[in-house]
Amino acid sequence: MNILLDEGVPRVIQKRLTSLQIFTVEELGWRGIENGALLDLMVGRFDVLVTADKNLPHQQNLAKRRLAALILPSNQIPLVIKLLAQIEEALNQISQGKVTQIPMPSE
Repeated sequence: MNILLDEGVPRVIQKRLTSLQIFTVEELGWRGIENGALLDLMVGRFDVLVTADKNLPHQQNLAKRRLAALILPSNQIPLVIKLLAQIEEALNQISQGKVTQIPMPSE
């Protein structure tokens, strides 16, 4: 499974979850590309987009593109680090065309 981190998603996910094939928008030179065009570029290359954009599932048809999305509650690095185990579990369980949202943890 190939995973793409959207712009603004902390690279700590890529650095810490080394058992997964994770790439960044920046590495691919896709910075600044709008969601629809980005998803079109992903088809056939990637399976999952990790993003903090909560509007994505309302704006884009992921099932049509056979892509999944994991939506983070925030892109703040300390919170993402705290959620790494949940992120990894969600990525290992996500299925094609589905959107999974990780909820904001209660303190």
